[in-house]
Amino acid sequence: MDTKGLFMNRIDAAFANLAAADRKALVAYLTAGYPDFDTSLEILKQVCGAGADILEIGVPFSDPTCDGPIIQASSETALKSGMSLSKSIELAAALRQSVETPIVMFSYYNPVFRYGVKRFAEEISRAGVDGVLIVDLPPEEAGDLVEALAGKEIHIIRLAAPTTRPERIRMLAGGAGGFLYLISRTGVTGTGGLDPAAIALHAAAVKKVCPHPVCIGFGISNSDDARALAPLADGIIVGSALMRVLSKADDFAAIPALAAAKIRELRVGMDAAGMCAKS
Repeated sequence: MDTKGLFMNRIDAAFANLAAADRKALVAYLTAGYPDFDTSLEILKQVCGAGADILEIGVPFSDPTCDGPIIQASSETALKSGMSLSKSIELAAALRQSVETPIVMFSYYNPVFRYGVKRFAEEISRAGVDGVLIVDLPPEEAGDLVEALAGKEIHIIRLAAPTTRPERIRMLAGGAGGFLYLISRTGVTGTGGLDPAAIALHAAAVKKVCPHPVCIGFGISNSDDARALAPLADGIIVGSALMRVLSKADDFAAIPALAAAKIRELRVGMDAAGMCAKS
C-alpha cells in the first residue's frame, strides 16, 4: 500500500529536524548510474550513512548545459553503462528500500518530456521520491509538471541565480516547496571563484522573501568552503566536488568509500561553523 501521503514530506521533516538541532543541511548530488547501476546504488547508500541529509539523484543527459566538465563526464559514463530516466527511477526505488533520506530527482526537461510527464510523476511517486528539480524548466512553462504532481506529496524545487531579483524570488517560491536552490555565482557547476561576502549579501536578501529553506550550491569543493558558506543559509549543495573524487578512483570497488569520506569531510566543516557561531 502507498502510505506516502500519510506522512510529512521527507524534505520538510529533514529541515524541521535540522532546525531543531541547530544544524544545516548537507545536500549531495550524485549522477545516477555512475560508474554503473550497482556501484551507484552502493555509493548512494554509503553517502546517506556518512551524513548526507538530502540526496539529489542526477538523471544523466547528453546535453547538460548547466553542468561543468566533471558532471558532464560522469553523465557520459553513466549513459554508456545503459542508464536512462527509467533506470534512474529504478535506482531511486532500490535506494528507498534501505534508507529514509529524502530523494530529489534532478533532471533536464527533455528526458521527462519524452518519457511523458504523467508517467514520470506516477513512477517517481511509487519509487518514494520526495522532490523534483528540473534545471531548465521555468515556472511559466511548468504547468504540465505541476498538474501531474498534484496530490503526490512531491515538491517542485526551483533555482535562483545571483542575478535573480526579489520579486522573481517570490514568484519562484510560489507553487514550489522543499527548498530553494540558490546558485552561488554565474557559470556552470564545479568551477571556483566563490565570493563569500557577495554570497552572504545575496543569501540574506533571498531569505527575507523566500518562505522555504534556502540552500547554496555551485563551487563548494572542500571543508573550508562548507565552513564558510553553511552559516549563510539553511544548507549547502555539493555535486562536482563529490563526482571529482569518484572520477579519480583506481577501481570501482573503492568509489563508495571515497564518496562517504568526502561527505564526512564536508560535514566536519559545516559542524565546525556551527560550533564557532555558538562560541
